[in-house]
Amino acid sequence: MLTTRMKVAIYVDRASGQWIIRDSEGNLWTLPPTDAPWDDRQPFYPGEETELEPVPGHYRYMLRLPCE
Repeated sequence: MLTTRMKVAIYVDRASGQWIIRDSEGNLWTLPPTDAPWDDRQPFYPGEETELEPVPGHYRYMLRLPCE
């Protein structure tokens, strides 16, 4: 069986300290601190004060991001 990772980019918003995910379609999502963060994600709309800092990909396991 082959598994393929979902193409996502992981960021942290410096202003709020929230995890932000950009999916393969370019949508931004906020991940809440829940047991199933991807299932509970909310759309994220950056403001003028938003500073997204890239985060290494190995955090995908900690954030329980799904694979496609």
